[in-house]
Amino acid sequence: RAETDPIHVILLSCGSFNPITRGHIHMFEKAREYLHKTGRFIVIGGIISPVHDSYGKPGLVSSRHRLSMCQLAVQSSDWIRVDPWECYQDTWQTTCSVLEHHRDLMKRVTGCILSNVNTPSMTPVIGQPQNQPPPLYQSNINHSPTAMKLFGKLGESLGKICCVRPHIERFTFVDENANLGPAMKYEEIELRIFLLCGSDLLESFCIPGLWKDSDMEVIVGDFGIVVVPRDGADTEKILNHSSILRKYKENILVVKDATSHPMAIVSSTKSRLALQHGDGHVVDYLSQPVIDYILQSQLYISATG
Repeated sequence: RAETDPIHVILLSCGSFNPITRGHIHMFEKAREYLHKTGRFIVIGGIISPVHDSYGKPGLVSSRHRLSMCQLAVQSSDWIRVDPWECYQDTWQTTCSVLEHHRDLMKRVTGCILSNVNTPSMTPVIGQPQNQPPPLYQSNINHSPTAMKLFGKLGESLGKICCVRPHIERFTFVDENANLGPAMKYEEIELRIFLLCGSDLLESFCIPGLWKDSDMEVIVGDFGIVVVPRDGADTEKILNHSSILRKYKENILVVKDATSHPMAIVSSTKSRLALQHGDGHVVDYLSQPVIDYILQSQLYISATG
């Protein structure tokens, strides 16, 4: 990979998604738009990973419902996927372990050696057929067909275990795409997974004892974070409040001008309250398919639910 070549990125967002809101999708879109504008990155995919039921958050509905709502929220997206792995584990997983799982999964599915922030990979990662179809979506940046094939291959495998049949308890990951065969023309690209989050999650890094220092070192030091500010948060102040965040400040990308958008104040909490109060503004917070699912399943409607 030449120094001037853009880095290919997959954005991973972990959270309750209880329920998933328009703000969550907006976070992905604003992050991708900002990273593309820098000229340093090409976002080839986004992954939503809802938290395990044993996370223990009050009012957390079952993962079966949360996965289904997430799937409905991204059904029209050609680049954001929902992943059930975290939900289907025996117990709650740390954000660090979720990031490491997806890095290892992509190594197996694509044959790719993913790079860390501090140790860029110069390894050819995936074969490109001579007659490659055009990318799945277009933007101002010329997307690498190889990179799109990479995430496409991952998507084919993830599609086998996505939450289209939520009544099934568990799925087994299939690695059938790992061996892409010898008749390929190789191209060097660099691929990274970034944790995508709002400034509220970033702020939680500063709460003593909430995160293990070793996990924070891996999340910020090895992977990196893309932060979308919300509710007028002062991200600079947050970054300076933690020694680990200060240490890896160059690995933390703050999306500019995101707080001025109405979606920056949308939250799952506000959405649940709107549902309980019969507030018509809920249509501003949630997509219609998600609202329909909530009403059909009678979720969040009562103050106790």
